[in-house]
Amino acid sequence: MRNYTTVTSFLLWGFSSFPELQNLLFIVILLSHVTILLANALIMAAIKLNKNLHTPMYFFLFALSFSETCTTMVILPRMLVDLLSENKAISLPECATQMFFFFGLGGNNCFILSAMSYDRYTAIHNPLHYPILMTQKICFQLIMASGVLGFSVSLCIVIIIFNLSFCNSNIIQHFFCDIEPPVVSLACNYTFYQKMILLAFTAFVLVGSFILIMVSYVFIVTVVVKLPSAKGRYKTFSTCSAHFTVVFIHYGFACFVYLRPKNSDSFRDDTLLAVTYTVLTPLLNPIIYSLRNKDMQTALRKDLGNVIKIFPKMINKRSQKI
Repeated sequence: MRNYTTVTSFLLWGFSSFPELQNLLFIVILLSHVTILLANALIMAAIKLNKNLHTPMYFFLFALSFSETCTTMVILPRMLVDLLSENKAISLPECATQMFFFFGLGGNNCFILSAMSYDRYTAIHNPLHYPILMTQKICFQLIMASGVLGFSVSLCIVIIIFNLSFCNSNIIQHFFCDIEPPVVSLACNYTFYQKMILLAFTAFVLVGSFILIMVSYVFIVTVVVKLPSAKGRYKTFSTCSAHFTVVFIHYGFACFVYLRPKNSDSFRDDTLLAVTYTVLTPLLNPIIYSLRNKDMQTALRKDLGNVIKIFPKMINKRSQKI
């Protein structure tokens, strides 16, 4: 029998492996975090305030922006604190909570992207019946289903992982409570069977939702290639370009990090790679939807113009009162 010391808290070692980069990383991540919050807030405000954006496509975009904002709030504030603090301890319940919300929201994002691809297929394949097929009620049900699926899978993952016994080392070689290998590598009774179950759950979210997206795009392509004019084909494809770009970035980074073979020597590389899907992807998504969408650009310019007009008036009123 081996004697183990039961672990009651972890240390998020993360960027401690890169002491020379911590100040630079703090500045870059802080600026990125503020930009992500501001960009997503602008997109959600533009969708809320402009009636011409009250369509299923923008309803899903609103939900995606909100979900990504929540995802970054789960990880980045803690990351910024740890970059400046010497105390990087996190209790088991806090670690489990962080993991639950991160993977729940991550799964939610994947299934929302699937719903968005189905929405594009419906709009292109059956434009006359589109308002009937994609009602506000159906859109809401798809958003709710995305959340239920994402958080159900996340709950199963967290239950499996935190029923393991953690012993000896309590140092997580990461900046947040990620699944594999950072957390499960600290377990003394982590078996191949449990590894396959976690892989199946991860694949269900990533590969399953990606297959749904690709099926939608196969049907979209079959419809578009039958259009008589090149201009019509280009215009139709352009309505999907922003979504397809986001899908490529989102799944490219996520699949590379979670589905590739790992070993204990890859911790440092995994820590840096994790920045791509916790910081870079949420940063690029609102930028892509803003730059590649004329309706969104028009709405943002209109809202910003209104703010610029109102702001001087507010200052004048306050100065007159004083």
